[in-house]
Amino acid sequence: MTREIAVVAFGQTDHRRTSDELSEVEMLIPVLHDVLGQAGLKTGDIGFTCSGSTDYLAGRAFSFTMALDGVGAWPPISESHVEMDGAWALYEAWTKLLTGDADTALVYAYGKSSPGSVRDVLTRQLDPYYVAPLWPDSVALAALQAQALIDAGHADEPALAGVAARSRASAATNSHAQLSGSVPQGDYVVRPLRTGDCPPVGDGAAAVVLAAGDRARRLCARPAWIRGIDHRIEAHALGVRDLTDSPSTRLAAEKAGVFERPVDTAELYAPFTSQEVVLRRALRLDDRVTVNPSGGALAANPIMAAGLIRIGEAAARIHRGESDRALAHATSGPCLQQNLVALLEGDPR
Repeated sequence: MTREIAVVAFGQTDHRRTSDELSEVEMLIPVLHDVLGQAGLKTGDIGFTCSGSTDYLAGRAFSFTMALDGVGAWPPISESHVEMDGAWALYEAWTKLLTGDADTALVYAYGKSSPGSVRDVLTRQLDPYYVAPLWPDSVALAALQAQALIDAGHADEPALAGVAARSRASAATNSHAQLSGSVPQGDYVVRPLRTGDCPPVGDGAAAVVLAAGDRARRLCARPAWIRGIDHRIEAHALGVRDLTDSPSTRLAAEKAGVFERPVDTAELYAPFTSQEVVLRRALRLDDRVTVNPSGGALAANPIMAAGLIRIGEAAARIHRGESDRALAHATSGPCLQQNLVALLEGDPR
């Protein structure tokens, strides 16, 4: 029988446009203390620790080792790191707990985008031979995807504006995700994407605690059980992909068991309005599903933590009794290149 594993605690920073006065460690420490406090655990009670971040944002090699100061690496801990969004760190921690080598795991992620140009940094994800030398930035590539959607008749600019308005209205009730506030659609950044269709640049961190079986029930009144989780990737070359669809998201959702019966909540990592349209179609989400009640990445988009936040926000709704069966999605790479889908459920009420 597969071991039951749940998210038992979730915390995040109050996301800010800039945090020059704080190091990554100083940004992380309050969040780590928060999630451990929620679960009633100390650092020594954690069986496995895994983090997600990127050296490209930090501008130095092995930057994640400095963040370990916030965790406390002495006495020696069982620790790992992924050069990915924290959602993939959670996936590694989940597999670790499945083996029975640990009963609890601390997963955290952070990113400081404000010191440099995120649009330029993200070009390092591209094919180094054919695409990167052209230097298309993340917004330009998302605009290609948006235009493909419009040309195919799946969306138009007013529909995209509606996605932006709904997301930011939802964020108004979420104290952590008001970084962008009320943003008008504004001028074109790269046609057809306007200012309101694009995510804010900001800094932030997030953390979750995972626990297995009866340990999870002791640590949390209503654990968010991970019933399925999977991640898949598209072809690297943009020219061989249909940018109006996301087969990797659909396959990951199928493997995670999402389509077996309806979900009531979906937290989607869609940093551009057009990408929510693509994900809704791939995941078969209709108007009965509450999408991004937190405001999503259009309200706050801390690079490397935003995907983990989607899982945490979905889990938190289950903890509070606002959801029974929730979907969480994370993405990495241009135009939804790599996608992770997690299915979370609460115990019957």
